[in-house]
Amino acid sequence: MVDRTNFTPGEWRKLLESPIMAGHAVTAADPSSLWGQLKEKLSGRWTLLEAKTSGANELIRAVATDVDTSAGRTAAWDAVRTSLSGSHLSAVRDKALASLREVAALVDAKAPDEAAAFKDWLNQIAQKTAEAATEGGFLGFGGVQVSDAEIATLAEIASALAGSTHSALGASTASGETPALSRDPQH
Repeated sequence: MVDRTNFTPGEWRKLLESPIMAGHAVTAADPSSLWGQLKEKLSGRWTLLEAKTSGANELIRAVATDVDTSAGRTAAWDAVRTSLSGSHLSAVRDKALASLREVAALVDAKAPDEAAAFKDWLNQIAQKTAEAATEGGFLGFGGVQVSDAEIATLAEIASALAGSTHSALGASTASGETPALSRDPQH
């Protein structure tokens, strides 16, 4: 069983901030309206709450449970604020991606049996954040569910979590679509 005891306090803080960083990377890629940003933030929060009881493994459930405590939430948000303080949107995205790369390496090293599911969970958080609000349009009309900038950032998040140094944008299926990165919220 993998839980907080397998990690140093600094490593555990990095894991606690990772769901927030996954959402922030997407939000910073193509900021929505105030209402859209609220929807994106709530989407990430909802995904965390779901993981407390139905997370794919013990590590996901432990992180989700700890982030839901006052101390865990404070530690996670303090770490995020410290890391992103004073940053412009492109820097927020880049710092979030760098943080996710560190988390990927950390779980690969310390929780190899649970790493794939944990990284997939972070990808799901990013995808749900991207799908939470319509981008573009006017007064709620028009726009797209997931913008091109968000699609590109989702690919970069997938690449960062996979541990590769190249962008996942080059990966495509025979139909020419980038796998798992779709404007369609059903995919």
